[in-house]
Amino acid sequence: MQKLLEVIDLKTYFYAGDKIIKAVDGASFEVRRGETFGIVGESGCGKSQTCRSVLKLIRNPGKITGGRILYEGRDVVPLSNRQMRKIRGKEISAIFQEPMTSLNPIMKIRDQIYEGFKGKNMTGEQKEERAVELLRMVGIPSPKQRLNDYPHQFSGGMRQRIMIAIALGSNPKLLIADEPTTALDVTIQNQIMVLINDLKDKMGMSVILVTHDLGVIAQMCERVAVMYAGKIVEMTDTVTLFAKPRHPYTYGLMRSLPAGGGNAEKLYTIEGTIPNLAELPAGCAFAPRCQFAAEKCRRQEPKPEEAEKGHWVSCHCLNRTCGLKGLIPVLK
Repeated sequence: MQKLLEVIDLKTYFYAGDKIIKAVDGASFEVRRGETFGIVGESGCGKSQTCRSVLKLIRNPGKITGGRILYEGRDVVPLSNRQMRKIRGKEISAIFQEPMTSLNPIMKIRDQIYEGFKGKNMTGEQKEERAVELLRMVGIPSPKQRLNDYPHQFSGGMRQRIMIAIALGSNPKLLIADEPTTALDVTIQNQIMVLINDLKDKMGMSVILVTHDLGVIAQMCERVAVMYAGKIVEMTDTVTLFAKPRHPYTYGLMRSLPAGGGNAEKLYTIEGTIPNLAELPAGCAFAPRCQFAAEKCRRQEPKPEEAEKGHWVSCHCLNRTCGLKGLIPVLK
């Protein structure tokens, strides 16, 4: 499969006085045409900042300090904001966690969808036809009538569908979905995920799906990157990740799943918290929480290694057995 997006050694840092917060620290991955690529990890691992970097939506005091972001072979990092606007929202679109904060509460849905048509030579009638088509595509009942409604007149799930409609208005090649179902109940979450998957297949686009939920990864993604403290610590195809996690952090996330936690009365938890990204420990950032950590882990930062073909891991414990069996049913 051809690469649509390639991120190479991306570094996005935030500067707070004399401190440097390494939100993304050397991330590398690719997104192939037509696939759904997942990025998973706890809150604060750098998932969202990675995606905002791809869109070049990093605000002061943050900036991209290193690496390349190749979209269809073109590095977007050096592009001006004006040049980036020709890509952002048109070829690469995004939907975010809470649609009520993304939608303008004092604008009708019609006007918010029409904003995506700026720069296109469309009559008012054509704009309305396209807006109705988009709302129908994402499952909004009576779409023509509802164009005149305001965001507060829709439920949370319907608002998220409207955000998807706005994102798809320009027929993007890449959709970034950053925790798109976090604020929704489980039933609506599943509906939104099925919708994104169906639209991806129908429109032939690629998707980057950011989540902390491994169940969503299993349901949606062909390949996945596991992030911890600003770094990608493991990356492979989804089936391999669930069958044979190699990094102790991935292993801990897997054990935290109800399906693989063992004792049904008490779920496994990873002790401790993510380190302060401005004061990262020497060596492996996960070592203070890792049950497999050795002295080398606390002294020397691990580099990515290809454990098996297409399965990359950053860990000194590669030769130790971290595999967890019995998780394949999660994929069904």
